[in-house]
Formats: sequence, structure tokens, C-alpha cells
Amino acid sequence: MKIKHSGAKYSAIVSIGEKLNELEKSSGEKYLRLNRGIPSVTNIDLSEVVKLIDFNSPSIKVYPNNSGIPELKSAINKSFFNNKIDVNNLFVTAGGMNALDLVFKTLDLEKVYLPEFYWGAYANLLRINNIENDTYFSFYDLEKLDHKDSAVIICDPNNPVGNKYNDDMLLELVKKLERKDVTVIWDSPYRKIFYEEDDDFYVKLSECKNVILVESFSKSIGLSGQRIGFIYTTDKEFNNEFNINLLYATNGINAFAQILVAKILTTPQGMKAAKEFRKATISDMNKNINLLKSKGVLAKEFYQDSAPVGIFVIVNKNEEELLKAQIGSVSLSYFTKTSKDFASDFSRICIAVPSEEFARYFNKL
Repeated sequence: MKIKHSGAKYSAIVSIGEKLNELEKSSGEKYLRLNRGIPSVTNIDLSEVVKLIDFNSPSIKVYPNNSGIPELKSAINKSFFNNKIDVNNLFVTAGGMNALDLVFKTLDLEKVYLPEFYWGAYANLLRINNIENDTYFSFYDLEKLDHKDSAVIICDPNNPVGNKYNDDMLLELVKKLERKDVTVIWDSPYRKIFYEEDDDFYVKLSECKNVILVESFSKSIGLSGQRIGFIYTTDKEFNNEFNINLLYATNGINAFAQILVAKILTTPQGMKAAKEFRKATISDMNKNINLLKSKGVLAKEFYQDSAPVGIFVIVNKNEEELLKAQIGSVSLSYFTKTSKDFASDFSRICIAVPSEEFARYFNKL
């Protein structure tokens, strides 16, 4: 066979998981898997929510609307945008990665700017779509950009660092980029873990014409397996082309998953389950951050002008040091192309795990 090679790399996170499988098998001992990016303090309890779904409904058995079922789009409008957007500008996708891939396919770009430390899938998706990427080291660097054929990715709270910046500062930055005709791809799948429906930040972002907002339900309500996300932007030309790309990439997103998320967002049973999931997750994450601080393991240099609030943090132990304490992690060097030597002394860990289990392993350090 003649193969078209993309140049994209297999996920280092998956490879580390395979390594941990081998270590557990050979040693007979359990490892704490903090290399993964899934909130696992608790599972969202869907026992009451699924009772609300008619599995024999035609809406589950037939092709769904290409841009998303009306029930879910209406629920997203209420939950994320306080009912202030035109849902015709909103498209349901098969998770955040699918959304980003289709965004890159739709935009005509010369270059995308990534933060110094970024989720590796960004670079691989750009490589697959033949788009160059470059690095910005601070938000002040972005203010110097003035190129209409470029885009910027902002992830806040960030993956891998897990730091959160001031909303007003971020909004002002987006407006400055808008005045320079720079497209902003806003990818923040961790934000809604921490914010309720009265949060109006997405409403303010939606008013910016150069913003493409990318979201998913993998982290905020613990449904990574359902592969549901969405994008929103007011650019009509982009939306027309995105709708076509979405059709031929998916032929409609899983109808059951869409209905399930809609029920979680709109029904008393669903909202209760989501709130309890977020409350338990936030509580144990805070305990885990405090433990890392007390042991001097949290890498404070990454949080000088921000706060560690995401599901990830950076610790001042390398991957091998943590492995000796039976803790799986990912070297920070995998998340940068400009600072690999510096980053090799640090690791990214997921802190969205039960606090008692977390403490048991980190007390071995």
C-alpha cells in the first residue's frame, strides 16, 4: 500500500499508560495513574437521568440534525451563554478534539500560535492539517501579533500547567487581538468544572467576532466516553463551511449522547448529578493541591501571576522520580518544543483523583 504520512506522533500519554500496565503486571503492585487527563474523584451518577430517556424514541434511532439536536443546542445556550446567543451559530461535535480538527480544516491559516506549554494534540492536529505552529511565551507576546492569516489558541485553565488567569485581563487581550484581525481559538474544557450557570464570561466572549469557542463535556460533567462537544462563532462564512465539513466527517453526532447531555443540563435530576460531580471533584482537587504545597512539591514558578485550579498541576519532580514512588506522570518536556531541557525537571500530573489515595502515594516521596 502507498501511505500518506501525516508526521503526527502517537500520544506519549498513551505510551506511558502502556508502560504502567507492564510495571503493574511484573511487580504485582498498583500504580497511581496521574498521567491521564480524566477527572476520576468520582463518577457522575446517571442512574436517575437515564430513566428520563426513551430509548425507543425516533430521535435516538434516526440521523440527528447535522449541527446538533435542538434540545441540546437550547440547553447549551442556557447553561453556557445565559440564553443570549443565536443557536444557529452553534455546532455540536464529537468531543473537543473533533471540534479542533474541523476548525483547523475550515480556517485558511498560515500559522497557529501555541503557548509555551501546550496540549500535544494541538501540534499533531495542526501537522495533520498542514498548518505551521509557533510559540508565544506570555500573553504580552500576543499583543504584538498583527497577522490576519494567523490564529492563537488560548486554553484557560491551561493544559498542562493547570493555571487560571484573571478573566478581565483575558477578555481585554481577546479584544486587542480582534482589533488586529487575529483569530482566537478559545479552548477551555476545564472552566465549567469550576463555574455555575451565572458565569457570564462566555457571553462576553461570544460578542467578539474573531473568537471560535471550543468546548466539551468530557471534563465538566465527566463524560469523556460520550464524545460530545461544541463550537460557537458568529462568523457566517466560517459557519457555512464548518457545517459542510461537520456533515462529511460525522454525518451527525451520536444522538443518545446528545440527549443524555441535554437531560443533564436541563432536568432537576441531571443538574443535581452534575453539581454533585463537580462539588466532589473540586473538593478533592483542592485537598491534593494543598498537600503538594505542604510537601514543597508544587512547582511554584509556574503560578507566579496565576492560580493552580485546573485538573492538572506541575510538580518539581521528574517522571522517573515519581515512578519510584509508583506514581505515573508525564514529563513536562512532552508539552513544549521550545523549553525541553528546562521542562525535563518537571512533570504534569492529574490531581482530579480521590484525595486519600493521592496522599497515600505522595507521602512516599
